[in-house]
Amino acid sequence: MKTKHIFILFVIVALVQIGIPAQMIWNRESILDTGKAFKFKTQPVDPSDPFKGKYIYLNYEMNSFPSSQETWKRGEDIYVSISEDSLGFAKAIAITKKAPKQQAYVKATVDWSVNNKKEIRFSLPFTEFYMEENKAYDAEIAHRNAQRDSLPNNTYALVYVKEGEAVLANVFINDIPIAEFVEQ
Repeated sequence: MKTKHIFILFVIVALVQIGIPAQMIWNRESILDTGKAFKFKTQPVDPSDPFKGKYIYLNYEMNSFPSSQETWKRGEDIYVSISEDSLGFAKAIAITKKAPKQQAYVKATVDWSVNNKKEIRFSLPFTEFYMEENKAYDAEIAHRNAQRDSLPNNTYALVYVKEGEAVLANVFINDIPIAEFVEQ
């Protein structure tokens, strides 16, 4: 009888260990399948983390918004409502402390607020783009060089957004996925 209980407990623990990662994967795939795609203009930085591996850290041009209504606390979660500008890039149209109901939005974190400028600076949650280790350094160099190029809007991240959740799908240079761009 005791071994039967241990076996049932083992099965439950195994199902939970499989179920939680499967649910996380399913949620991300659902966002990629049914979410709305936005292009976010980027600025490059390339760190390496021995535990996470090689990745490109992305800064975004969309990192602030005018705000005169509320007091914002550093580290506070906010909701940034987004739409597309005339060139098809994401732009912030509002920030709130509660999730909006009508438009697309992403959850972000307050970096700091400047009351005399009436501006809030925030960090978007999709800043790390992981790559094969042998391509990551070349990708970082290519991304940096593309940022120096005189052509505007030539580097961006394609991010799918659904109900405040966001998944970074790819990074592009001149409309070419960065991994392919590095191989050229």
